[in-house]
Amino acid sequence: MNHIDLQGRVAVITGGAQGIGLASAERFLRSGATAMLWDIDEARLAEAQAALQGLGPVLTRRVELTDDADVAAATADALARAGGRIDVLVNNAGITGGNASTWTLDPQVWRRVIEVNLIAPYLTCRHVVPAMLKQGYGRIVNIASVAGKEGNPNASHYSASKAGLIALTKSLAKETATQGVLVNAIAPAAARTAMFEQMAQSHIDYMLGKIPMGRFVEVQEIAALAAWLASEDCSFSTGAVFDISGGRSTY
Repeated sequence: MNHIDLQGRVAVITGGAQGIGLASAERFLRSGATAMLWDIDEARLAEAQAALQGLGPVLTRRVELTDDADVAAATADALARAGGRIDVLVNNAGITGGNASTWTLDPQVWRRVIEVNLIAPYLTCRHVVPAMLKQGYGRIVNIASVAGKEGNPNASHYSASKAGLIALTKSLAKETATQGVLVNAIAPAAARTAMFEQMAQSHIDYMLGKIPMGRFVEVQEIAALAAWLASEDCSFSTGAVFDISGGRSTY
């Protein structure tokens, strides 16, 4: 594993109890950071903390990321527990909402996917960015998707939410570009995470068939890219979307 220097940095990772979030927490801890995991699943948070605690400081909090007041409270708690700093924010939490044609998807399911995948990152940025601006330093990494670039069939809600997250990344990055806060997105191809449980097998097969390398991305590969984007080495990239799709998307 190549070393990325995150020594002394405080990183908030949403959806940090499993999948890409958990892999990112592990990578960040091995790089010297304090990991603060926000997740809705208290049981998985406890499991994640137990698994990671030997690597460095791990703090957890149950957060409903679509609730503005809860995110505000979680941010205040994080600042209080970490000496008044949040250096890194990884907006990773997300859901797929299952697979169906646009006209047959239930409106409530459509809205919930947008709430979790797009509104929640807006809310975390709304509360964390002011702290970053105050300290004159910050790195925000938004976990988007190749679906946000291309639009997957039978996943209009998920594709639209990730396209929105990419646009949020670009807008926020331009607002903070001269203030020490860099904002970038990662657009992975599919990784084998708990999200697969929400997908039809036909959709999983479709996604694999679109990847020239012929395999799914590993969560550790995404975490490695997130670690660089979270570091001081990432110093002149902001508002960018970093492809990690095995050759599927190269723009």
